[in-house]
Amino acid sequence: MCTRLAKIHFGAGSLPRDCTITDISDGGVKVVAEFLELPPQFTIIFAPDYSRQCRLRWRIGCEFGAEFTD
Repeated sequence: MCTRLAKIHFGAGSLPRDCTITDISDGGVKVVAEFLELPPQFTIIFAPDYSRQCRLRWRIGCEFGAEFTD
């Protein structure tokens, strides 16, 4: 279990939004973020020079899980 601040980027024309990573593994992440709309694919930016492509796997309220696709 971890708590780490990150950003989610939904694609061209959107600004990165804040989120909190609450768990991370080789295959994916568990995230807490308050977004009304969450696309099926997005990028999580862990640091300015480190990001991962993700696919949404599940969502319950403000918490969701995503698998890494890159």
